[in-house]
Amino acid sequence: KMVDPTLAEMGKNLNEAMKMLEDNQRKVEEENEKYARKDIPGPLQGSGQDMVSILQLVQNLMHGDEEEETSQACRLQNVGEQGHMALLGHSLAAYISVLDRERLRKLTTRILSDTTLWLCRLFRYENGSAYYHEDDREGLLKICRLVIHTRYEDYTVEGFNVLYTKQPVIYISSAARTGLGQALCNQLGLPLSCMCRVPCNTMFGSQHQMDVALLDRLIKDDVESGKLPLLLVANAGTPGAGHTDKLGRLKELCEQYNMWLHVEGVNLATLALGYVSSPLLAATKCDSMTLTLGSWLGLPAVPAVTLYRHEDPSLSLAAGLTSSQPVEKLRALPLWLSLQYLGHDGIVERIKHASQLSQRLLENLKNLDFIKTSVEDELSSPVVVFKFFWEYSNRDQAPHAAQASTIQHPIISNERLIYDTFNQWLGEQLAQLVPASGVDVVELEDEGTCVRFSPLMTSAVLGTEIQDVDQLVDCLKMKIPVLTSTLQLREEFEQEVRRTVGLLYIEDLSWPGLGIVRYNYHSDGKNDDKQEKELEKINTELLKNLNELESDLTFSLGPEFGGQKNCVYIGMVTEDLDVAELVETIAATGREIEENSRLLENMTEVVRKGIQEAQLQLQKANEERLLEEGVLRQIPVVGSVLNWFSPFQASPKGRTFNLTAGSLESTESTYVSKAQGTGTTPPPTPTSSLAKQRLPGQKPFKRSLRSSDALSETSSVSHCDDLEKTEQRRPPTLSPGQEQGPLETEKTEERKEMAQATKTDTEDIQSDKPPHDCTKVEEQESQR
Repeated sequence: KMVDPTLAEMGKNLNEAMKMLEDNQRKVEEENEKYARKDIPGPLQGSGQDMVSILQLVQNLMHGDEEEETSQACRLQNVGEQGHMALLGHSLAAYISVLDRERLRKLTTRILSDTTLWLCRLFRYENGSAYYHEDDREGLLKICRLVIHTRYEDYTVEGFNVLYTKQPVIYISSAARTGLGQALCNQLGLPLSCMCRVPCNTMFGSQHQMDVALLDRLIKDDVESGKLPLLLVANAGTPGAGHTDKLGRLKELCEQYNMWLHVEGVNLATLALGYVSSPLLAATKCDSMTLTLGSWLGLPAVPAVTLYRHEDPSLSLAAGLTSSQPVEKLRALPLWLSLQYLGHDGIVERIKHASQLSQRLLENLKNLDFIKTSVEDELSSPVVVFKFFWEYSNRDQAPHAAQASTIQHPIISNERLIYDTFNQWLGEQLAQLVPASGVDVVELEDEGTCVRFSPLMTSAVLGTEIQDVDQLVDCLKMKIPVLTSTLQLREEFEQEVRRTVGLLYIEDLSWPGLGIVRYNYHSDGKNDDKQEKELEKINTELLKNLNELESDLTFSLGPEFGGQKNCVYIGMVTEDLDVAELVETIAATGREIEENSRLLENMTEVVRKGIQEAQLQLQKANEERLLEEGVLRQIPVVGSVLNWFSPFQASPKGRTFNLTAGSLESTESTYVSKAQGTGTTPPPTPTSSLAKQRLPGQKPFKRSLRSSDALSETSSVSHCDDLEKTEQRRPPTLSPGQEQGPLETEKTEERKEMAQATKTDTEDIQSDKPPHDCTKVEEQESQR
């Protein structure tokens, strides 16, 4: 049978459009010049454009800012054939809407009936109706209106007056989506007092499940106060941890008080599987449920579905759950096409694959130390939440003492913040290393920051496979030793920094790393602005020098927003880090930079004063030369004749500046010897950095292999012994304000003798750069 040519052309155009939009190859610059100003709206062209040009513009708008293929781009492009069917449904809906009214009614009725029947059978929801909506909260909003119309018979006539006499109450779990209750009240026109948040269990059961006993007391109190319990929103998979409320007991409670029970959550997807846990199976008896098939099956732009049971179609029409407009019924068309393309087995296979991924990860996490999981059912849990945790009492014991278990114990406030920071870093690292896994970071009220793996929400879109889960576990095994080592060495690093003169430890619990240190600058009475600039300059130079050491550590300026200024942030470390050497190197490098800065400042001041003195001496020399030559020699014609008859022999006079002595000297010796003095190169300035002997290929701040298994305190003590031996062989450079030792005094006297000998031998300079400066001064004097 021939296919409608319009439908065939539509499918062909859709395939061509998808190929063009998914093609990420960059075009030549000449072709893209007309789209260069894509962010600036322009006038509508009068002659119009063809489809290819318009699609090319859309492609440039989608991928114009991408220099290379990124993981996010891969996420957007993983549509698949079933996704093409969903996109085709939107095009078909626009085409079908132009049919005559009778054909449109028959077609929309068939599409709506088929889709509703398939979904009710697939998710075990008998005798249900369906409402298709774009916003996943809209279905619950319509259900609330339906319940209001049902419980308040005069609501259609009296309106809010009926609600005023007997205030309705909607109960929502404290683990529900953020802002759900406020959104419902705003859309329904109800005060926030109509919303009652039910706390979760605190003593028994899961800390993410609604407290049924407390809910019973809340309902009784509302009934006694003259309010009307209207509706209860339960979770089959909380947004954070993926736990399911006790739906069986909640249903009994709702029947007792004539309340409506609405269920939502990601775990509802497992109703399509052959085996369903009994707590979740109770969801099939609820009054309504919301399904988000788009994320579960990887279908783009398909509507969410709310299944409900109600006997009065007129009230459903009044609440907006059904519509007399055939065009609105076409919302189900993309889902109708996609479900037929996948088939029953294909749908079940996708959901089963996601459940197998979560079980694979959960089994591997059980064998990892320092990892705690928070799952509701270890046999079948679609959502896996885990975190890094090191028992404080076991830190001084064997590393394998901490075993994976359920998160139950509260953590001390500061320690809680540190673990939140470390788990935030762990989640970001795992998401970056294994983007196909779809892991993300979630904030839970009791456990704090955790890493969540919810393949039902991400695997269909990202194409997550078993090997991706195995890669995720391998990356986690690599990061755990780094986390434990950093957590163990943080305290030692803080103690070392506090004991070291010149360094200031900055406490910031939100930094995922070894710690934060700042080199303290000795102000010497400078004002605050100048001191702040000098502090920034020294710490910036310190950071640069540390990064040039080619170590395995990461030194940075910290986070872009909210971090401390003029500090060095040290990232994650490994267990073979020598903390004492690291702190000493930071302190020595900072002192060296400070001394060089002070030397430069002093030299600048000395040179400035020397130039002023040289100008005064040269001016005085010119005045003396005028007195010696006489006034007549200064007259142009008379002076030339007088110089011809009686030549005046005057030796050229200049000045050299001795940087070592900081004084001006005459250049007469230079003209007498007919040679420029080379000067004596001063001895190199000693530094206080520890020149630790390393094995070939050993990087800085690494312990030797012999002491790698020793405790950090032992390494610090042995390192201090090495320091004492090193100091006996070589004197360290003293920081400003300290006294000189005997060795340093002898070297100072030797330098003075060398400088005196240099003056005696008429050598003018003491470094490589001053001769060039002296030549410039003499050239200027000769020109004068």
